[in-house]
Amino acid sequence: MGLVFVAAALVVPQWMSPRPGADYVEIADAPYAPALPAARAYTWSCGRNEEGHRNTANLVVAPRVVGPSHHVHEYVGNLSTDVDSTDDTLARAATSCANGDRSTYYWPVLRTGARAGESAHGEIAEPVAVTLTAFGSPAGPVVAMPRRLRGAVGDANTATTPAGQATRAWTCSGTPERRTDRYPLCGRGQRVVRVFDFPSCWDGRRLDSDNHRAHLVFPAADGACAAGTFAVPRLRISVEYPRPDGDRFAIDAFPPQRNSPRTDHAFFVNLMPEPLMAQVVRCLNTGDGCP
Repeated sequence: MGLVFVAAALVVPQWMSPRPGADYVEIADAPYAPALPAARAYTWSCGRNEEGHRNTANLVVAPRVVGPSHHVHEYVGNLSTDVDSTDDTLARAATSCANGDRSTYYWPVLRTGARAGESAHGEIAEPVAVTLTAFGSPAGPVVAMPRRLRGAVGDANTATTPAGQATRAWTCSGTPERRTDRYPLCGRGQRVVRVFDFPSCWDGRRLDSDNHRAHLVFPAADGACAAGTFAVPRLRISVEYPRPDGDRFAIDAFPPQRNSPRTDHAFFVNLMPEPLMAQVVRCLNTGDGCP
């Protein structure tokens, strides 16, 4: 498989109180995303949540705790993920992934009829496409993710507590080279796209950490991992929706965050069967066995 160029999802955050008008931008006014060095890619499908698998749980941040009704997560992959999930129950469950990947992948739902800065909740928008891609490292080979590794991108409290986690982005299907941390207003015929680029430098020891980030961090701009960390496949999840009519759409968020787009976030728990992970690593390192 040939090398592909990957556009970074990192954008310069614009910290401000979320309010109508400030949280939406015409896609033509969004900045271009800088290109990352070339890297091989392995892409697979886990469907687009045709099963309607949604709940208020957060297996990574608050296991066994029911979340608030206004913060619903959408899942692909492991079909059993819920408030009472454990690593053992997940390992035995069925999956929506065509390649047998039992990992769980999730993010807040998008609602139409809602608007950032307002309290009204709209209807859940169903994705029309979800794409999972693992990228190699331009700085050298990657090693396998360990089973049960947790990964996080973005921050649900960013609107009120900026944390420098500008690691998720919004764009439109017709202009993927432009990225923004605001809700994009896309042209007719285009789709709204959320892009989650996860960190890919593992500390080699922990499967999780207190803040769910210290054990798995982002590489430098050239793709190199810091000393003491090891490059693992870099996961990207892209979620596409039909273009909403106007600016009445927003993600579920905690009330103080007022549905700000800057609070977008996603998580994964890696439960890929070891032969499948080995295939992914072989593809990314050598180009052999790529789909």
